[in-house]
Amino acid sequence: MTDFSRTRSLFTIPEGVIYLDGNSLGALSSAVSARVSRMIEAEWGGELIRGWNSAGWMVQPRRVGDRVARLIGAAPGTVVMGDTLSIKVYQALAAALSLNPSRRVILSDSGNFPSDLYMAQGLVRMLGDRAALKVVEPEQVEAAIDDSVAVLMLTEVDYRTGRMHDMAALTKKAHAAGALTVWDLAHSAGAVPVDLAGCDADFAVGCTYKYLNGGPGAPAFIYVAPRHADVAPPALSGWMGHEAPFAFDLDYRPGGGIERMRIGTPPIIALAALDAALDAWDGVSMQDVRKASVALSELFIAEVEQRCPSLTLASPRESSRRGSQVSFRHADGYAIMRALIARGVIGDFRAPDALRFGFTPLYIGEAEVRAAVDILEKVLVEKLWDKPEYRQKELVT
Repeated sequence: MTDFSRTRSLFTIPEGVIYLDGNSLGALSSAVSARVSRMIEAEWGGELIRGWNSAGWMVQPRRVGDRVARLIGAAPGTVVMGDTLSIKVYQALAAALSLNPSRRVILSDSGNFPSDLYMAQGLVRMLGDRAALKVVEPEQVEAAIDDSVAVLMLTEVDYRTGRMHDMAALTKKAHAAGALTVWDLAHSAGAVPVDLAGCDADFAVGCTYKYLNGGPGAPAFIYVAPRHADVAPPALSGWMGHEAPFAFDLDYRPGGGIERMRIGTPPIIALAALDAALDAWDGVSMQDVRKASVALSELFIAEVEQRCPSLTLASPRESSRRGSQVSFRHADGYAIMRALIARGVIGDFRAPDALRFGFTPLYIGEAEVRAAVDILEKVLVEKLWDKPEYRQKELVT
């Protein structure tokens, strides 16, 4: 049984703040500052370039990757860290296409995160008539899987509404049709139980700055199923993915297994922060996290619908079809969210009208949920959001 009172003590939340935006940027783990300081002062400062060997910097992407692997149902040695999520999407998608050369269609949905679609569009432009992107409505994905599809590329949990695809069922259908799968776990890793090995997924990618609390700009991860690990061609053949980087060969030879999905020099300071943040997950069961997040989100929905009738639920009502976030719609959603943030309830807004709230049991409990709804009700009933300063758009919403 996971002790969430213990995990809550491991995070730093400013006094007077109810933080319901862990689905966008996770809270700061109290262990991060000391770990990063030690890395900078003792490892970088004391060891200088020797740190690549003496402090284990060179193997950090694989070592931290194994810690993430446990949380997404992947075997050790199948996940590696580095670069940004968009880069990892491109890598996985290009590799999957190369492994299915007789087909050209990339199938995705309109609920996918735009950046994933942008990466697919860019790859298609480069490949010309060798690839095509087909985008359907989320509810049409299953019916659209046929023998023309080379790769099914989906984000498991919709970033706007929290709607969740059935990874196991869609992967099974894709494989039956001869397609490979690329799953984006940006809103899944650390939020819902994921079983990549059990679902027989081909590739998966994800970020670590949301539910895994790695901090802004934290490195992304890529998973490659063992059956593909030594044959998946790395579209971005970087120095760190070479079989022998310090042989300095002029010709590229891909490394063995997941190592070939490394590209450039790993972000060691960022990996130190993520490594420290992952300590909070020691002894934590993803099943317990899921049970707790469902209870919190169900409580939030019930309270909001009872007390804030001007808001319309945008997320699936059935918890089995929803990730660890809840969205409500309102025509003045942006101003409402700004007014909430000004009063210490931090969620976020997604165009055109969605107020998003994330439920992270590692540091959020029932008391915070009830207090957040109290403030939301007051903002709506008294129209505290109806002020010019709350309508002024900021760079990040």
